[in-house]
Amino acid sequence: MPNTPQQPNETAVTLFEGQRIRCAWLDDRWYFSVVDVVGLLAQSGDPRKYWFDMKRRIDDEGFRELSAKCRQLKMEASDGKMRVTDAADVQTLLRIIQSIPSPHAEPVKQWLAQVGTERLAEMEDPSLAVDRARQFYAAQGYDTDWIEKRLQGIVIRQELTDEWRDRGAQEGREFAILTDVLHRGAFGIKTEEHKVIKRLKRRDNLRDSMTPLELVLTSLAEATATELHQAHDAQGFDELDRDAYQAGGIAGATRQQIEAQSGRAVVSPVNHTTLTARAAQPQL
Repeated sequence: MPNTPQQPNETAVTLFEGQRIRCAWLDDRWYFSVVDVVGLLAQSGDPRKYWFDMKRRIDDEGFRELSAKCRQLKMEASDGKMRVTDAADVQTLLRIIQSIPSPHAEPVKQWLAQVGTERLAEMEDPSLAVDRARQFYAAQGYDTDWIEKRLQGIVIRQELTDEWRDRGAQEGREFAILTDVLHRGAFGIKTEEHKVIKRLKRRDNLRDSMTPLELVLTSLAEATATELHQAHDAQGFDELDRDAYQAGGIAGATRQQIEAQSGRAVVSPVNHTTLTARAAQPQL
């Protein structure tokens, strides 16, 4: 029976020795992008083909149940769109790792066990997730003020997406549309245009390269959208889109007032490299 694509409850990107590994939370467990892990272990220029050939070889060897245990989940692809890909839970992924000769095999096994343990602990105590994020950004060289604004933004964003989900918006395309409506209202440009100004790649996280003021305006737009959704009891994409347009406009009006008084644009070419370099400068 074909594997029906499913929408996970949460998608994320985690890092192993600087390499991006996409993952998704579904049915109380993490699922990891098989292609990402295969590419890391096999050091292949074409990890999708490597995985395709590997599945065929595994099938020939009589282990069809291994590939059958992979789930078809939507994860963000390199072009920024949500696309279906093979994903495996920790147990299945460990069996796949055993079939790939690689010096990274043992470290990856240990990393998988750590990720699973951390997630379960964070479900019981969400403050642990905030602490881990704080440590992550500090290790990247961000200053304390920026980190606190970024973490506050994460909380506000989570509250907003919970509202969207509960009020009938579909994760993926509709979430992306609503996000861009808010962004255009707040900053007067699309998300992708903002990335170009900051000289970021398509898959880079824009918010990790925002200035503190850009982060505050983003949070203002999203917190206002949550407030409007609740006040209007918005239901369905069209009503959520209407509220997002109004919330973005409120944040945009604030931005225009700041620009009028300061005499300079809020949208800045400052990116992650600039932010961390500034944080590393000695304070006089």
